[in-house]
Amino acid sequence: MRIDLHAHSDRSDGTDTPADLVRRAAARDVDVLAITDHDTTEGWREAADVAERTGVRLVRGIEVSCRFAHAGVHLLAYLPDPDYPPLVAELAKVLDGRNSRLPAILERLRHLGIDIAAHDVRRLAGDAAALGRPHVADALVEKGVVASRDEAFATLLGPGGPAYVDRYAADLETTIGIVAAAGGVTVVAHPWAKRHRHDALDGAEFARLRAAGLAGIEVDHQDHDAATRATLRGLAHDLDLVVTGSSDYHGTGKVDHELACNTTAPEELERLLDLAKVAAGAADRDTPGVVGV
Repeated sequence: MRIDLHAHSDRSDGTDTPADLVRRAAARDVDVLAITDHDTTEGWREAADVAERTGVRLVRGIEVSCRFAHAGVHLLAYLPDPDYPPLVAELAKVLDGRNSRLPAILERLRHLGIDIAAHDVRRLAGDAAALGRPHVADALVEKGVVASRDEAFATLLGPGGPAYVDRYAADLETTIGIVAAAGGVTVVAHPWAKRHRHDALDGAEFARLRAAGLAGIEVDHQDHDAATRATLRGLAHDLDLVVTGSSDYHGTGKVDHELACNTTAPEELERLLDLAKVAAGAADRDTPGVVGV
């Protein structure tokens, strides 16, 4: 069974529509797919409609932009009630932070002699819930300033880069609690990826987050080498956390992240879904089920 629990559509910074994302998963013989757009649930309905017709089991999720110890951390939230007011409010603050920093990024680029208009970014963003750095990167590619999103982040838009502008991100531990109260479960995404601080989340901090309600760690990811995966797998085992693996697929927005390039073991998926059932019962929320079950 091929299980991919982290993929993006064009409702955030992917390039496939939610429907095309599910169709692509079906074509690649992916049995279970999670749609986890950044800070939004806008793609859920479209993805679910196609999943029902293609036979792909769909897990609805969100990748929430968080902050922990002054470092950016991404949190995968699976199967929460999307209408839970504190979750809705927190996502709105994160999305507003994405949108509000766009003028500042464009102003910094203009100081560097790179003139990009906001409407160019909006055009390339399409149906995205918010305008983010990946969409600015796409505009830079279109203008011929850089060759790829990766180059845009490495030279201009990444932390420390000349056009980088910070924004609001949700507190990690608080968000774990909000998702639990919404009847969902949480997994820290690619915690030791090169672009994150390796020391921000160590064994002691993972134990504290486990006590706060964290369900799992995304271990098998393209940004984790073999040694990193082995260490994280050991931490997850010691803390009885679910181990997930995924592609972090973004369509043409990310190279070397094809669907199901990393996968989650079936028994780990079942553990995660069992924890989601417990969370939904404890929260007494109307949470989404897995489409296709």
